[in-house]
Amino acid sequence: MTKTNLVTGFLGSGKTTSILHLLAHKDPSEKWAVLVNEFGEIGIDGALLADNGAMVKEIPGGCMCCVNGLPMQVGLNTLLRQGKPDRLIIEPTGLGHPKQILDLLTAPVYEPWIDLRATLCLVDPRQLLDEKVVQNENFRDQLACADIIVANKEDRATQESREAFDFWWQHFGGDRQFVRATQGEIDNSLLDLPRRNSVELPASAAHSHAHGEKKGLAALSLPAHQRWRRSLNSGQGHQACGWIFDADTRFDTIGILEWARLAPVERVKGVMRTQDGLVRINRQGADFFIETQNVAPPDSRIELISAVNTDWNVLQASLLRLRLTSSD
Repeated sequence: MTKTNLVTGFLGSGKTTSILHLLAHKDPSEKWAVLVNEFGEIGIDGALLADNGAMVKEIPGGCMCCVNGLPMQVGLNTLLRQGKPDRLIIEPTGLGHPKQILDLLTAPVYEPWIDLRATLCLVDPRQLLDEKVVQNENFRDQLACADIIVANKEDRATQESREAFDFWWQHFGGDRQFVRATQGEIDNSLLDLPRRNSVELPASAAHSHAHGEKKGLAALSLPAHQRWRRSLNSGQGHQACGWIFDADTRFDTIGILEWARLAPVERVKGVMRTQDGLVRINRQGADFFIETQNVAPPDSRIELISAVNTDWNVLQASLLRLRLTSSD
């Protein structure tokens, strides 16, 4: 049986960073797998997690629990049967609802395959100060279903956000466990704690039916001789726009960082090739992180998520002007 953990958390809570930390500190003799889902179709997380010591299967373009759970089942079966991992980590999109995922993982068909351990939910305590986030059904139910709450981004916490978390914990924490973390640095031993939270979550109205066309199991890629392409996705009150550029395209370093910092959206995530090397970009609201990346995907990818209508064409025009190589 494969020890399995669900790692949830709202947009920008630090799930991928935390999983990268867990992978970096895993037992080298163990084989791990990650099933990752993103709201957009570009596949940023899959690119970041690749070559970090785990088999990765990604389900881009919405929620893995939609379309009757078929994309998730296919990805899950592929990893379990072909990879035979010692541990599987499942990372749903920050806009994902946990109920149908947990229902699937605890279904009789998976009893011989899956040893479901603690579900972790990462939360940035500052999100508890945002009424729009607090009222979000997915945010509330991600917290409600977790066995362990990770109060992440401790280095960014304020007195007000700490008090908000303490108040929330006093009223909703119950007998569960919580840990505080900075940059997703949590101890791997948390993954082996048992699943004890049996709260019955209501079905999510936003996830009770399929969203649009059936999604596949692979992120977008570039056809031969195409220099770049754009992809749009929307649902659950959010919209995403992402771009892929071929490996020969380089961007002005300062320009792309300013573009990402100033874009009028809530979330920016990308891995971009610049004249100074590969740069990983991660922005949630005003929090802006950049770091050099050694392992390169075969292209540049960047994705923006917004809860309000956004003129993607204007953003695209300014992005294209930052290319240093000639392209169409």
